[in-house]
Amino acid sequence: MAALLSVQDLTVTIATPRGPARILDRVSFILEAGESLGLVGESGCGKSMTALAVMGLLPQTATASGRILLDGQDLLTANEKRLCALRGRTLAMVFQEPMSALNPVRTIGRQVTEGLRLHLGLSRTAARDRAAALLDRVGLPPARFPLDLYPHQLSGGQRQRVVLAIALACRPRLLIADEPTTALDAIVQARILDLIAELAAEEGTALLMITHDLGVVAQTSDRALVMHAGRIAEHAATGDLFHRMAPLHARGLCATPPRTAARHRPPAPPRDPASEAPLLEIENVVRDYRLPKAGLLGAAPNRRALDGVSLTLRAGESLGIVGESGSGKSTLARLIMALDRPDAGQIRFRGQDLLALRRGALRRLRRNFQMVFQDPYGSLDPRHRVGRIVAEPLHGLGLDLSSGERRDRVAEALQAVGLKVADLDKYPHEFSGGQRQRIAIARALITAPALIVADEPVSALDASVQAQVLNLMADLQAARGLTYLFISHDLSVVRHITDRVAVMRHGRIVEQGRTAEVFARPRHPYTQALLAAVPRPDPGFERSNLRQ
Repeated sequence: MAALLSVQDLTVTIATPRGPARILDRVSFILEAGESLGLVGESGCGKSMTALAVMGLLPQTATASGRILLDGQDLLTANEKRLCALRGRTLAMVFQEPMSALNPVRTIGRQVTEGLRLHLGLSRTAARDRAAALLDRVGLPPARFPLDLYPHQLSGGQRQRVVLAIALACRPRLLIADEPTTALDAIVQARILDLIAELAAEEGTALLMITHDLGVVAQTSDRALVMHAGRIAEHAATGDLFHRMAPLHARGLCATPPRTAARHRPPAPPRDPASEAPLLEIENVVRDYRLPKAGLLGAAPNRRALDGVSLTLRAGESLGIVGESGSGKSTLARLIMALDRPDAGQIRFRGQDLLALRRGALRRLRRNFQMVFQDPYGSLDPRHRVGRIVAEPLHGLGLDLSSGERRDRVAEALQAVGLKVADLDKYPHEFSGGQRQRIAIARALITAPALIVADEPVSALDASVQAQVLNLMADLQAARGLTYLFISHDLSVVRHITDRVAVMRHGRIVEQGRTAEVFARPRHPYTQALLAAVPRPDPGFERSNLRQ
């Protein structure tokens, strides 16, 4: 029987100002109906470009050769009309960044029903009923998450579940999942992976799972391909790959993320004497969001995102915030950054109530706390050069600097994160994901802040690049006495980079304490479940056997 998908000698070249760059080099593999294939590799190795080629979504500057056969039909030679008929119905894709994949001006219900009406011809009512069932199946019950919500009213993980519902809506024969659980906590990740496996079993759906997490590959894939520098470097049954672990690039994917010794270096002198108040105090903070009305009559219901949250953070300390998607982690980060206001409670920075400050005073104080966002490409303006991007906080704070002084400050910040002065004149698309996150960190450092709020700063990076970025953050903390509020769903990252950890669920802190103690002896049932749900590559494979 012929394979459902056959990729033969796929080569992709992209035109750049410095000449053509070969992104994929004679990539070949097959995927049978109902089979699951894992595609893993380091950042920038060509995984996502392979998926885009199969979907017919290559950039306009790209040139492709070879063959991509879906049921014997060459997708590389198919016209756009034919590809549009296939996308969503026969093949579907879950993209890595849900906010980019969703239309911000359309409700989630409309976006899920669109494919149902277009490909299956369902009526408006039938499509809406099916959409509600799909959203409920991926963990967004309409009672809590009405179909009339917009993407910006959901967390990153909740948006990713909407994208998954859209992809599954028409029961495609081939599902391409490009880092589908990157933004999800371990419990929801396990649920989504189980759902994908369940669908594949029920519908005979073939799965191409693209990820940098070997634990996800072990849980979902029959076979695994390891990519390196645009080529297939390793191809084996999943179990065989984990037992052999020969290629260095595969070892790099499994390496322990940060240096564990980084947290045990002599800390830099704290910015505040121990006798003074904590650097950051959060006291009984409450935040409610108004949901759309269920009908024409009656008041709009509220959803409580934060419910009496209290935390303290001392200078030079690193505090991790973990919890399920939608638990309130990012909402808390926005309040700390004074990008939003709580409905009740207090937030004090160096003893000053942020809510009581006037605009000018808040603007002056803001230079002391900066933020590093989850998606480095989305947080960097693609139209501007790196020099201007990194200097943006200086403009925003109205600091009176000459162009030469500003350029020197930017160059110093870039060098501090391991980049070169020559990178000032480049654009974000000329860097890898890990390098772009270094640029984002440099932008946060430019005002010499005391506090950096890092919201999932390495979730989109493979393990080896995670290690580089996290080690960099540890080095900067030791050298500059930085204080970190580190938000992440990746428990292995939090375990290695933080001194204390707070576990959030449903807008509340259910457990907090020293990181090592919470991980060794979790008290709350949710913390126990969160730790138990972390996917592990192979029962016989120990991460500690690899280099630290």
